[in-house]
Amino acid sequence: MIEANSLDWQKSDGLIPAIVQDHATRQVLMLGYMNEEALAKTVETGKVHFFSRSKQRLWKKGETSGHTFKLISIAADCDKDTLLVEVKPKGPACHTGTVSCFGDDLAPGLGFLAHLRAIIRKRKKDNPKGSYVGGLMARAPKRPAQKVGEEGVEVAMAAVSESKAALKAEAADLLFHLMVLLESRDLSLEDVVGVLRKRHAVRAEKTGRS
Repeated sequence: MIEANSLDWQKSDGLIPAIVQDHATRQVLMLGYMNEEALAKTVETGKVHFFSRSKQRLWKKGETSGHTFKLISIAADCDKDTLLVEVKPKGPACHTGTVSCFGDDLAPGLGFLAHLRAIIRKRKKDNPKGSYVGGLMARAPKRPAQKVGEEGVEVAMAAVSESKAALKAEAADLLFHLMVLLESRDLSLEDVVGVLRKRHAVRAEKTGRS
């Protein structure tokens, strides 16, 4: 974990801006400020703390709402005067009830897949009546595997003979069912990306190209 004495506390009169990011979706949730005490308390408890400039005191995120941030990691920027705090949020980040302090949109781009995975995991756990995912999970891994095979063929056919819109739709079906299949084996796309990263690192080392 980051060392407090490695940071430039003097540049902003003892306060350092802390950008808070959802560890799973990579969505920026809010901007707060930390002093040395807030940083120490965050590291010690695993719950994110800030220093309130308006109230001039230390405060724990979610101390009244219950919408806390579980600390995952903290990194400093190159100038050692800004922090990037990765968290697992419990509930909305903003006091207004929105997902982030920058609006209520779900994570942009590929970050939405983490949100989708959370839904799949909940369906797997709860198996609500009439749930499509719950039905697949009840017959896992065979039924999800079968669907991945079917959708893979449909993607290939769409790529060869159908429109881009059709290809996108079929690819979405394939990706969704692949996520269900992986979840049925307690895996995720993040695990798959980890394999790709390792392969890339090995090849980059061999070729000298990034």
